Amino acid sequence: MPAQIQTGRNAPGELFIWTDVDPAYEDDFNQWYDREHMQERAAIPGFCWARRYRALSGPRKYLAVYRTKELNVFTSKPYQTAFESQTSWSLTNFERMTNTNRRVMAVSVLAGGGTGSALALVRLGNINNAEVVAARAEKVQKQMDGVVTLRILVPDEELSAPLPSENIHGRLLEPILLIDTTTEPVAEAAARLISDELNLDNDSTATFSLLWDLQSDEL
Repeated sequence: MPAQIQTGRNAPGELFIWTDVDPAYEDDFNQWYDREHMQERAAIPGFCWARRYRALSGPRKYLAVYRTKELNVFTSKPYQTAFESQTSWSLTNFERMTNTNRRVMAVSVLAGGGTGSALALVRLGNINNAEVVAARAEKVQKQMDGVVTLRILVPDEELSAPLPSENIHGRLLEPILLIDTTTEPVAEAAARLISDELNLDNDSTATFSLLWDLQSDEL
């Protein structure tokens, strides 16, 4: 039976931040994530893990993803307190971010499990494309060596408030497919396979290498 796409507030959630940064401050930006921001977010009650990636291809250089037990965590008092009480280092680096996409997503794990060293991202455009991917995700995971996990993220419009650096003109909230893989070439091949099958634009995909993974229960 094909995996079902979840969209309700009781579904697992992910905070998705895909951004560039002013090159003049890139070292400080990475130190902020590594020394403060990842731990700070992963420690919020209801968070499960935090991951950071650097792009191998695609329109933005850095991706950060944070998993929560359910989407409702983003309406909880601990999260709202953290969101409304940013550190001075955070506020400084938010101003340095450019071309940012901030999304709060409902997560549907379609096939597999675990974390790969490389990640493929496919912007699906609409929920119909997401349903097509969900229907054949298990086959992709089993037949394509090196594909570890496939999951679809569907944005919650109310919770996906943009950061100041996002251009809100023509802002598109679309489902995202994330594919964890064991190697960078597999990530590229998996992204190409899905985008070709769905006749998506050439700019619909991106690939990343994992910088680090922080589990909340390690804190």
